[in-house]
Amino acid sequence: MTNPAPGWYPETPGSPVLRYWDGAQWTQHTQQPAQQQPRSDASAWELGIGGPPSAEKVKEQQRRAGVGQVGQGGGTLFTEPVLVVNQKVKLIELANEYLVFDQHGRQIGSVAQVGQSALKKAARFLTSLDQFMTHHLEVRDVNHQTVLVLTRPAKVFKSRILVQRPDGSPVGEIAQDNVFGKIRFAFLVNGQQIGGIQAENWRAWNFGITDHTGAEIARITKTWEGLAKTMFTTADNYVVQIHRPLPDPLASLVVASALTVDTALKQDSRGLG
Repeated sequence: MTNPAPGWYPETPGSPVLRYWDGAQWTQHTQQPAQQQPRSDASAWELGIGGPPSAEKVKEQQRRAGVGQVGQGGGTLFTEPVLVVNQKVKLIELANEYLVFDQHGRQIGSVAQVGQSALKKAARFLTSLDQFMTHHLEVRDVNHQTVLVLTRPAKVFKSRILVQRPDGSPVGEIAQDNVFGKIRFAFLVNGQQIGGIQAENWRAWNFGITDHTGAEIARITKTWEGLAKTMFTTADNYVVQIHRPLPDPLASLVVASALTVDTALKQDSRGLG
């Protein structure tokens, strides 16, 4: 890509001050690196299992997905050709949390669910009603700086994800096209479709991501984590392969869809059957 993807970057080399780059120019928005722990809806009531996966385990996950070593990336969520996504393993889960790694096993980002009330957490723990409620996620870089803000509004049958920059400016929308059969989503920018995502089977796992011409530009592959983990936890792991550098806003919508497909579909699995 000619220009870096939109995001927070050092104002000058080595500067502690971060300035927001909108993809074409520097904006007036600046911030100091966060010193406190990034916010998350995770709580002490959730029972986590183990720590982050090792680099070797991440590479093994990539091999299980059938994705080999692919070129050299730029070290960010928007410039790596492979994203290995691991949902934090919990016996009791009240908030979704993910770690994102590159193909070498280095963490390059994370996703955290935010903004849930105590009532919504109770609904998630005791019932299936949370699948119909609004959900908010923050996509963060390795320095815990938010690079995308994602909102899945309350829904009945179809999911949609609103994608914004950290300054509140809109990127686009990921809108579910259908309810029955192989699930499809459209990437919409100002009402125009610029791409989409389609499940390859009715169980809505393994997806092809396409541009506006229908050409595949990326692929999401779920990885099998073993019977014990699958039966007794809610965690899902998958690998995203991006076939070529993409312009924005398509690049941001591909990353957003890859990191929220679990919230849009897996969390709805009770309703999808």
